[in-house]
Amino acid sequence: MRLLFVLLLTLVAALLAPNAAGARALANLDHLHFLGDRVAPPQQTGHTTWRLGREPSVGVLWTYADVSDGGFRRLGGGTYDAATNTYGQGAFNADDLSRAAVVYLRHWRATGSERSRREAYELLRGLTYLQTASGPNAGNVVLWMQPDGTLNPSAEPIELPDPSDSGPSYWLARTVWALGEGYRAFAREDRAFAGFLRERLDLAIAAVDRQVLVRYGEHLTVDGQQVPAWLVADGADATAEAMLGLAAYVDAGGSGPARRALRRLGEGVAALAAGSPRDWPYGALMPWALSRSIWHAWGGLMPAALARTGDRELLEPALADAASFTPHLLVAGGPDNGWLPTPGDRTQIAYGADSRLQSLLAVARAARRSGLRRLAGVSAAWYFGANAADAPMYDPATGVTFDGVAPDGTINRNSGAESTIHGQLSMLALDAAPDVARWARVAGVARRTTRRVLEAEDSTLSGGARAVQPPDAWTGEALWSGGRYAELPPGSQAAFGAVATESSLVEAVALRTEGAAGGTTHWGALGTLDHFGAGPQGASPAPGVLEVRRLDVLQPGEPLTARQGASGTTALDAVQVQPLVETLTLRGGGGAQALLRSFGSRPRVGAVELPGSGKATAAAYDARGRLAGRVRTRGPRIEITIPPGGFAIAER
Repeated sequence: MRLLFVLLLTLVAALLAPNAAGARALANLDHLHFLGDRVAPPQQTGHTTWRLGREPSVGVLWTYADVSDGGFRRLGGGTYDAATNTYGQGAFNADDLSRAAVVYLRHWRATGSERSRREAYELLRGLTYLQTASGPNAGNVVLWMQPDGTLNPSAEPIELPDPSDSGPSYWLARTVWALGEGYRAFAREDRAFAGFLRERLDLAIAAVDRQVLVRYGEHLTVDGQQVPAWLVADGADATAEAMLGLAAYVDAGGSGPARRALRRLGEGVAALAAGSPRDWPYGALMPWALSRSIWHAWGGLMPAALARTGDRELLEPALADAASFTPHLLVAGGPDNGWLPTPGDRTQIAYGADSRLQSLLAVARAARRSGLRRLAGVSAAWYFGANAADAPMYDPATGVTFDGVAPDGTINRNSGAESTIHGQLSMLALDAAPDVARWARVAGVARRTTRRVLEAEDSTLSGGARAVQPPDAWTGEALWSGGRYAELPPGSQAAFGAVATESSLVEAVALRTEGAAGGTTHWGALGTLDHFGAGPQGASPAPGVLEVRRLDVLQPGEPLTARQGASGTTALDAVQVQPLVETLTLRGGGGAQALLRSFGSRPRVGAVELPGSGKATAAAYDARGRLAGRVRTRGPRIEITIPPGGFAIAER
C-alpha cells in the first residue's frame, strides 16, 4: 500500500511539474503510454534479453495509431491477417522501440519519473530481444515483431537488408542510439542492467566495425564526386543517430572502439556537407551518399551528431547547416520531406521538425552561438502553428502529435509511434529551454516572402523546344519538378517573362549529363551554364545529376530567357527565383517575430514590419551564426544590415 501511495504521488508530481520557467511542462507522455504494450516472446534461436527467465514479458510499442470513434486504434504495419493475428510487417518494430526508449530515458533524467524509468527499462529489454545475440549476424537487429512476440525477419513489402538482421541498417543505428543513452542513464542507478546494456552496445559496435567501418578511408564515385563508403546504409542520417548513442556512451566512460567509431563516423557525415551560403544546398549536410540531388528533413540529426563529438573540426559543417541552410529552410516553408532538388515533397512530419530543433540546440550549445538558440524558437513554432495548416500539430493536453501536414494544409490526424516519439523529444527539449519554448508559441504565419519555383515546361518554348513527360518523375536519385521538364535542342529557347518582383537570384535546375550531350544554356547578362561533364555514374542509381545552379541577380521588370547553344540538348527542369532578402513573419502568444535570410554577396539591409506595438529589437548573424549587429525601434518597421549569407531575427 505504501509503495502504491508513493507511485501515485510521483505520477501527480510529474503531471503538475512546472518547467524551469515555472510554466506547465509541454511534455506529456500519455499518448506514448497508450501505444505501449507488453509481450512474452516464445523461444527463438539467437534472441534473448535481460532476465528473460524471471521477467518473461518485455516492453514493446505499437507502430501506428489511427483516429477511431473519437479516440485512437493501435495498429501494426502491412496487411493484417485476422486468422493468424499477424501483419505483413509486424506490430512492433526496433526503430520505434529504440527511439521511444530515448524519450523515456530523457524524461526520467529530467523529471525523476519512476514510471519513465520503468518504461525505459522494459523497452530496452524488448529492443535487445530484437537484437541478434549470436551467429554470423551478431549485433545486428531484426526489425519487426508480431503481436505474439514472434519475429518477422523478412517483412512484406520487402525491406533491405533482407533478412533485416543480415546487414547494417537504420534500425541497427537507432539501437546504438538507445543503448548508448540507456547505458549513460543506468550506469549509476542499476549497474548490473547497465553492464548488460554495455555488452549489447559493444556487440552492436562490433557489427558496425565489421560491416561499415571496415571500409573506413574508402570512397565511392557518385556522378563524378567522391563520397565516403563508411556510412551506415550509405546514409549520413542513419549514421548520425548511431553517433548520438556513441556520444552518450563515450560521455559515460565508453570504450576505445566506441570513441574510434564516433570519430570515424563523424568524418563520414561531415564529408557530405555541400554548397555555400549562396549555392544549393546552401551549406546543408546531405543525408544520402548516393545522390547529390536529395535533401530531406526527416532523419536530419547530422548537425546534432557532429556537435556531440566535441571535435571543433567536425563542428564547422554543423555550423554551416545550422546557420546558413536552416534559416533558408524555415523561411522557405519549414521541414519539408524532400528537396529533390526542388521542393518536390512538401509534406512535413514531426521527425523533420524535431531534427531541426535538436540540431539547432546542439550546435548552439557546442559553438556557444546564442543566435542559433534563438533560431530554434522559430523552428519549434512548427508544432504550434507555423506550418501549411496554420494550426497546432501538437496537443500538450493529450501528448498527441499528428502524423503530418500536407502542402495544402490538410492535417493527418492519426498519431503513430514515430510522430509521438519525436513530438515528445521536442517537448522535452523545450521544457529544458523555456526561452526557446516562449518564442515557439509565437507561431501564426503573418507573411512569407521567399523563392518561387517556375516550371520550365510551362514557359514559352520555341525553336524546337518541347515539354517532356518521362515515364516516371523519379529518376532513381532525384525528382523531376512537376513530373516534367523542357527539352532544349540547339538553337531553341525557353522564355519565362519578367518574373522578379524584387532583386532576386536566379537558379536554374537542369540535368548535367555524364558525357557531352547536355549542351549549354545562355541567360543573357545573368550568365552561361554548361550541362555536361558530370563525371562517371559510379554507385549513383542514375547517370547524370539533376542540379541547382546559381546565375546572377535579376531585377524587377527584366525578362528571363534561356537560349540553348549550338550543340547538345539540355533537360531544363525549373527555375528558382530567390529574393536577395527573404522573410518570414510570425505572430501570436502576445508577440511577433520575424526571420530574415540574405542571399546577397555583400552586407544587405533587410526590412520587415512587425505586428503589434511597443519596442522591437533585431539581431543579425553571419553565415556561421556569429552576432553581427543589433538594432532597436518603436515603429512598425525594423531595418537591419545582414552579412552575406547570414540571417536576422526581429521580435516585439
